[in-house]
Amino acid sequence: MDQFNYRDGRLHCEEVAVEEIAAAAGTPVYIYSAATITDHYRKLVAAFKRVDPLICYSIKSCSNLSILRLLADLGAGMDVVSGGELFRAGLAKVHGHRIVYAGVGKTDEEIIEAIDYSPDGSTRHGIRLFNIESEAEFENIASLARARGVICEATLRVNPDVDPKTHVYTTTGKKETKFGVDLERARAFFRKYGRNEHCRLTAIHLHIGSPVYTVEPYIEAVKRALALIDEIAAEGFKVTALNLGGGFGADYTSSQSPLAADYASAIVPLLQGHVDRGLKIILEPGRSIIANAGILLTRVQYLKKSGQRHFVIIDGGMHTLIRPALYGSFHFIWPARVARMHVPAKREQEMDLPGLDLCDVVGPICESSDFLAKDRRLPPLVRGDLLAVFSAGAYGMVMASHYNSHPLPAEVLVSGSRATTVRSRETYDDLVGREREATLLLGREED
Repeated sequence: MDQFNYRDGRLHCEEVAVEEIAAAAGTPVYIYSAATITDHYRKLVAAFKRVDPLICYSIKSCSNLSILRLLADLGAGMDVVSGGELFRAGLAKVHGHRIVYAGVGKTDEEIIEAIDYSPDGSTRHGIRLFNIESEAEFENIASLARARGVICEATLRVNPDVDPKTHVYTTTGKKETKFGVDLERARAFFRKYGRNEHCRLTAIHLHIGSPVYTVEPYIEAVKRALALIDEIAAEGFKVTALNLGGGFGADYTSSQSPLAADYASAIVPLLQGHVDRGLKIILEPGRSIIANAGILLTRVQYLKKSGQRHFVIIDGGMHTLIRPALYGSFHFIWPARVARMHVPAKREQEMDLPGLDLCDVVGPICESSDFLAKDRRLPPLVRGDLLAVFSAGAYGMVMASHYNSHPLPAEVLVSGSRATTVRSRETYDDLVGREREATLLLGREED
């Protein structure tokens, strides 16, 4: 699952006690395990080996440059959704042929940056595929490519109308979402745009939602996508790639998600025939690689009783990890140092151990929604104790904010016995650096 384990009652990331990281880097701090990232990526590669996919890591799940460079060195491509993420992919030296670009609202500037993309700043490579979300977007990309005298390639994002049984905010494959087009419009889309000279429509893209904890939604979505590809081919349009998106689950509790091999065993046989005839498969994993590879380490500031409720007030909160407040998400939370009887054998929502106290874990933000856990049974705590919030690598730091003028936390990457700061903790000066000097935008000084 990951390389976060207790030894003699002390939580370690690989070979490093997280207490030592807190002492050196302060809290709150995100801590990532390089060995876990590597293991998760390699298991995906091995699981889908028979169809030899291009695996494009979803930068939006965790965008730290050191993690991108680690994955790029392992052979990963990148799935980007903004100009900023494309810039990060360039700094990680990812070749354009290994980049796919999603997102419903790409600006002209972002599209041109992708057309002109070059990781070394010299030769223009361009990216591999634009994921097209609408007719208007396709027309705009084609127009910009024509104006620059280049040819780009695109994949049409199709909603297979499959319910992945996940949170309503992260369900993206139904007809009613803002993403992509439905199956019937997809057929018409190819008839209208499939022979464009400057934006070649050569692929189909799916992304049904995240996290998806069963293989059945993928089976249904893949079947519908392959049927669409066959129908399009019968009309003379050649689809050379199928992007299955991401959405594979992570273990927020022990053994919650299928293994990479479980997803592959259901999906690969469906694809094999088309792959044998030349279809390229693309995957966009994010959460399944990085979620369990990271924790958020926080420190207890105060203990408080109000009415019948007991509060554990920590220095991390919704500004540091918003998933519990935004999605109602569960993260396993446990002290970084515990007595032998409280060393967790598993990470569960209800821990069956002696001497636990019922409490709410809350942050410092002036909002009632600022909590990381409610009605959670934890070992007895005192001011100054460290709490580890597990499975926080995905959609943790990337969604952190400055709300209430809190500086962003540090990020630390552990590899064996080495712990490296890969993002320094922000200072108050960092918070206001772009506000210190006001500059006239319009009008005259004398006005």
